[in-house]
Amino acid sequence: MSTTTKHDILIVGGGPVGTTLALALQHKGISATLLEAREQGASHHDQRALALSYGSILILERLGLWRELEPKATAIKTIHVSQRGSLGRSLLKAEEHGQPALGYVLSYGDLSAALDGAIQQFPGIQVSYGSEALSIRPSNEIAQVEYQYQAHTYSGQSCMVVLADGGRSLADIPGLQRETKHYGHDALVSKVECELPHDNIAYERFTPAGPVALLPNGARDFSLVWTGKAEDVQALLALDDAAFLAALHTHFGDRLGRFLKVGKRLSFPLKLSYLKPVTAPHLAVIGNAAQTMHPVAGQGFNVGMRDAWELAQLLASTPSEAWGDDKMLKAYQASRKADTRGGLLFTDFLVNVFSNDIVGLRKIRALGLGLLDIAPFAKQHLVGKMSFGPKG
Repeated sequence: MSTTTKHDILIVGGGPVGTTLALALQHKGISATLLEAREQGASHHDQRALALSYGSILILERLGLWRELEPKATAIKTIHVSQRGSLGRSLLKAEEHGQPALGYVLSYGDLSAALDGAIQQFPGIQVSYGSEALSIRPSNEIAQVEYQYQAHTYSGQSCMVVLADGGRSLADIPGLQRETKHYGHDALVSKVECELPHDNIAYERFTPAGPVALLPNGARDFSLVWTGKAEDVQALLALDDAAFLAALHTHFGDRLGRFLKVGKRLSFPLKLSYLKPVTAPHLAVIGNAAQTMHPVAGQGFNVGMRDAWELAQLLASTPSEAWGDDKMLKAYQASRKADTRGGLLFTDFLVNVFSNDIVGLRKIRALGLGLLDIAPFAKQHLVGKMSFGPKG
């Protein structure tokens, strides 16, 4: 038999998006309970790179965290966009858009540690580490989360449950349907050192096999995201370091000189995935649990951060007796539709248009990149959308 617990707001998932929501609520005087499957501190040494948009930095500033995190982050001052095999390219520069940076690269572990440290300062945020959600059942009165903690089963009840765990299966939640498009490509991620300094420039290079991105990360290093057919990526993983660095130089070009070192290499399959809808009675789904995007242009995580921030503002402006009701959830869906849909369409468009070698399309793409470079209004629009979503 399970033990029943009641909560004002119950958040499933204590990663960066879930903890951002809890902190944003606490800054509005609203208490929340977090259920996190991992043990406390388990993610603090995770060196995966996150590309934070300038809008996400502003969220962290409002939560009082950016001063602590900024020394650990690497600024992206310029984004260099190019196509292999053509002269067309475009440069996006922070100074031209009134921003100190277009974004920052920060490790997942550093962000998690700062967020986890912050929630410990607020008694209104209760965190249950090592609590694995087993099922989520929305209903017209409350939503219920069955979870296991130290071999005992609990039933958490709340008028507002938020699912922020991107690894959580949704097949068993009534009323939610997932649409998924598999690209048949994988992303290889690692960290590389180059012969030339990065000068705070991020590179997005499109090739027929898929985009490759190099994001400045540290004094001289880059975080690498190399996408391609699944079988090609697996072959790259099997190469020794010297052969891999040579292959990367051939693929990317000579712009940064030789590639000198490579760290641990990992890969994951690429897909576009989203829920229809992202709410059920007394339940909202945010972050990667709601939508997963291709990593091109670095939109996915930042859309999730905006999910958390916007939901917190809506809950703060809604009477507690109306939390999770149909009117509130429709308002949340409406507030996030343009941002989510825009991110999904933008990343899918880039993959479809640039990751092929269709006859005649290469010249059109090169022309497009060249025109973008001399069109200030178009640049301003693009940077605004990448930094702030539809409010940019």
